[in-house]
Order: sequence, then C-alpha cells, then structure tokens
Amino acid sequence: MDFLTLFLIYLCFVLATIALLCICSGRKESFLARSVNGASQVLSFVIPTQLRSVTQRVLHRLFHTRSCLFVVLHIALQAAVYGEYTWEVFVYCWELQFHLLLLLLPYLLLAGNMGCFILCSRANPGIITKSNQASLVKIYAYDGVLFQKGIVCPTCNMEKPARSKHCSFCSMCVHRFDHHCVWVNNCIGAFNAKYFFLYLFTLTAMAATIAIITAAFLIQVVLLSNMMHGSYIDDQGQEHAVEILFLIQHLFLTFPRIVFMLGFVILLTLVLGAYCCFNLYLALTNRTSNEWCKSRRYGCSHHLTLQPRDRRVVYKNIYSKGVWMNLKEIFKPPTVLERKKK
Repeated sequence: MDFLTLFLIYLCFVLATIALLCICSGRKESFLARSVNGASQVLSFVIPTQLRSVTQRVLHRLFHTRSCLFVVLHIALQAAVYGEYTWEVFVYCWELQFHLLLLLLPYLLLAGNMGCFILCSRANPGIITKSNQASLVKIYAYDGVLFQKGIVCPTCNMEKPARSKHCSFCSMCVHRFDHHCVWVNNCIGAFNAKYFFLYLFTLTAMAATIAIITAAFLIQVVLLSNMMHGSYIDDQGQEHAVEILFLIQHLFLTFPRIVFMLGFVILLTLVLGAYCCFNLYLALTNRTSNEWCKSRRYGCSHHLTLQPRDRRVVYKNIYSKGVWMNLKEIFKPPTVLERKKK
C-alpha cells in the first residue's frame, strides 16, 4: 500500500472521528468537555503533568474558542476526496461511457455546498446587541420552563430573549441559538439556519452521489470481467467459487484508494444523513438543538400547567405552529412587525 493510500486513510479516519465528536458536541455542549475531563482523570496517573497541561490547552483551543483549523481541515479533506474522484473514478467512468451529467453532478453539488458554506460562515447568526435587544425580546414568548423572563446574561449584561443563548466560543448571545458549528466557524442562529440546513443537505448529497457513482463503477468492472462466474485456488490448492469477501479483497488490491474512499463516503453518508434527518425533525417541530437538549430534562406533554414544587415540571413546545409554518420560519425568520400582526 503506497504513501498516498495511507495518507487518505489517515485523513478519512480523522474526519470521521471529528465529525462524530462535533455532532455530539453540537447536540450538547458539555458532552465533549465531560468526556475529555473524564479521560484526563484516568490518564493522569500515567501521563506527565506538563504533557497533560499542553494537551488541555490544545483541546481548549480547538473546542472552546473560535478557530479556522476545522475550516482548513474541511477544505483539505474535500480536496482529497474530490482529487481521488477526479483522477481515478471520473476517468475510469468516462472510459466506460457513463453519462457526463451524472459524472458532473458531484461538482455541481460541490459548488452549491461551497456557496452555502460561505454564506453560513459569514452571515450574522443573530447577534444580540444593546441596539436590537429590545426588539428581539418581543419576537418569542417565554415558555416559563426552558426560558425564563428577566434572566440577564452575566457576560453581555443584557436580558436574554426567549430561545437565545450565550455562545462561549464567540462570547456573544445569539437569537434563536441552535449550536456553534466548528466546521463553518460560526454560530447557527435565526438568520443563518437556512444556510446551515442547505449546507448540510448538499454535503450529504455530495457524499451519497460520489458513493453511488463509485459503487456503480466497481459493479461495472465486476460485470465486465465476468469475475462472479470464476473460481480461485486457495493456499491448500483447493478450488473455490468466487465469494463476496474474495471479490471485495480483489477489488481492494486492484483499486485500494477507490475502495477505501467508497467505504468512507458510505459511512459519511449514513452519519450525515442521520444528522440531516435530525435537523429536519427539529425544523418541522420548530425546535433548536439547544432546546432539544434542554427539554430532555423534562417530560413531554400536550399541556403546560403549573406544577407543585414537589412535582417535576412538564415541558411543552409552545413555538410549533404546524409543519409548513415551522419549515417556513427557518427560511424566513419572524420579525417584531410580523408578530404584532398576529
């Protein structure tokens, strides 16, 4: 296995690991911190103090401050995958007379994804300032459970509007805060949620499209070689019919980078697809990742009633307005004027 193959394997492994960590940290900010703290306590017996201190500073820099590292990693990994697709899969598929529009589809999705990425990373997510705080307070009502009236952000020194949250990464309060995404190096809030949703959808479609084309190419190679009807002789000299495992091994030895890329993009499609479905569920129910995580502490009910102090508070989502209106709110956030008309 050559150096480029090992390099691609390493990059893909890093991306898959970090993607899972970022998805988990996006759902609940303290998850990653608790995991790191727990691991550091276990390893404190064998790792020198100075090395632990350096590691903690690096992890704090990566996961608790704004950094362009993940943006650079995001671009580098996309370049690696598309480089492999362009120089091998595209060329082979062109020789096998695949339809040109199908082969160009990943590039069209890449262009759309990069556009959504730039918009999502550069757009104002809904930063709450002293000039707009009074108007943003009037947009959403306080539900009395997740969001209480009169809560002042100690950092920004302002009353927090309902559905807002202070982002420790950016050191600012964000209107209709969802989560901080390290891949776009920005918060996801009311005003850039639509760009993030489209960014996630196009990213999933990119991985799925490359996976489908690559799988179609390998299947075509197998069919043209008539390999399924062949046989092979093992180390003991016995003849066996070609099986799936032998076929996969043969393809991996013949096209190592292509087969590994296929396995990676299939895994990435499944992970991103699941996260995309989760975000679609949040959009259709008019909830954010932050609200979903906080609501796990309470039971679900269709009625929000005053509870005695010795009983658990029951949470109900009061912001849902129906599937269509909820989805519309992602692409057209409500304003103070719109709320007054209702």
